[in-house]
Amino acid sequence: MTRIEQVETLIVDVPTVRPHVLAMATMYRQTLCLVRIRCADGTVGIGEATTIGGLAYGEESPEGIKLAIDTYFAPVLLTCDANRPAAAMAALARQIVGNHFAKCAVETALLDALGKRVGLPVSELLGGRVRDSVPVLWTLASGDTGKDIAEAEEMIDRRRHNAFKLKIGKRSVADDVAHVAAIKKALGARASIRVDVNMAWDETSARRGIDMLADAGCDLVEQPIVRHNRAGMARLAARSRIPIMADEALRGPEDAYDFAARAAADVFAVKIEQSGGLFAAKRVQAIADAAGVALYGGTMLEAGVGTIASAHVFATFPALAFGTELFGPLLLTEEILAEPLGYGDFALAVPSGPGLGIALDEERVAHLRRDRADRPTISIAASQRT
Repeated sequence: MTRIEQVETLIVDVPTVRPHVLAMATMYRQTLCLVRIRCADGTVGIGEATTIGGLAYGEESPEGIKLAIDTYFAPVLLTCDANRPAAAMAALARQIVGNHFAKCAVETALLDALGKRVGLPVSELLGGRVRDSVPVLWTLASGDTGKDIAEAEEMIDRRRHNAFKLKIGKRSVADDVAHVAAIKKALGARASIRVDVNMAWDETSARRGIDMLADAGCDLVEQPIVRHNRAGMARLAARSRIPIMADEALRGPEDAYDFAARAAADVFAVKIEQSGGLFAAKRVQAIADAAGVALYGGTMLEAGVGTIASAHVFATFPALAFGTELFGPLLLTEEILAEPLGYGDFALAVPSGPGLGIALDEERVAHLRRDRADRPTISIAASQRT
C-alpha cells in the first residue's frame, strides 16, 4: 500500500487574451482549482477543476470545488491506497453525491501519480491510445464578424486551427445566422464552421435557426435548446439537415444512455469534468460507440492540466469524428506549465511521458494563486473587467 499523505488545493486566476463571449457569460479571466496529491513514496499527482463563468454554467464553481475537496474529499482520500485509484474513487462515491468536477480533478491527480509511479502515460492506464495527437478547433467568440474573420484567417495561415466554433445565442436568430454565414463565406472550403448556442434558443427558434444555418454551410449545431428538453432535442435531431450535438445535457454515462436511447443527438460532446472523471468519460464514449453516435472532445476551457488530461482520454477513443476543442491554454495570457503544450498542424500532441507527462511552473502558479500574500484586493465589479 502507498499512502496518500496530503491533498492540497489552490485557486489560480489567469486573464484571457480577449473577452470570450458566450450566451451565459463573458469571460475576462479563467479561474482554476488545482489539486496536488502527495503520496508516501514521494510521487505527486496534479489535477484541475475549472468551470465557465463561475456558477454561470453549472452547479459547481472553483471556490466551491476547493471547499468540497478540503472538507469532504481529503479525509476519505487519506485512508486510501494511492496505487488503487478506482478503489479511492469508489470510496468517494459512497460518501459524496455529485460534485463531478471535483471528482474529476481528484481522479486526474490520482492517475497522474500512479502513471509516474509505474512509468506509464495516463492514456495507457485508460486502456491505451490509438493516436498521438488530437485535432483541435478554435472558438471565435469576440462577437464581431470582422474581428472573427481576421482571427480565423490568422489561425489557418499559422496552421494552428482549420475548424472553428462560433458562440451564438445572445442576438436575434437572424443576426446570429448572418454572422455565421459571413464567416463561412469568407473562409469557404478552407475551414469547418460549427456553432454553439449554449441552450439560448427555444425549440421554435431552433427549428428556424438550424434550417438557416444549414443553408449557410454550418457543419454542426451544439446544444441549441435547454438541457432538460430531451424530447425537443430528439425532434430537432430527427428533422435537421446538419448534425445536432448534446453538451450541457451530458452530465455522465446515465445521461449519455438516455440520449442514445431517445436518439436525441447525432453527436456527443464528451467532457471529462462534466462526465465525472476520466473513466466516466470513457463510459460515455462506449455508450456513444454502441449507439452509433459520433464523438467530439469537449472542454471547460481548462488550463494545461485539465486540457492534457482530456487529451489522454480522447487519444484512446477509437473514433473522434468531430475532433476536439482543447484550446483552453491558448485562451490564457499566462502559462502555468513548465513546458507549454505542443500545438501545431491543427492538432495537440499527447505527451508520452509518465502520468500526464507535464509539470507545473511553480513560480508562475505561486504568482497567480489567489491567496498569495502580496496579491492586491480586487472588487467583484473590477474582476469582471480585468
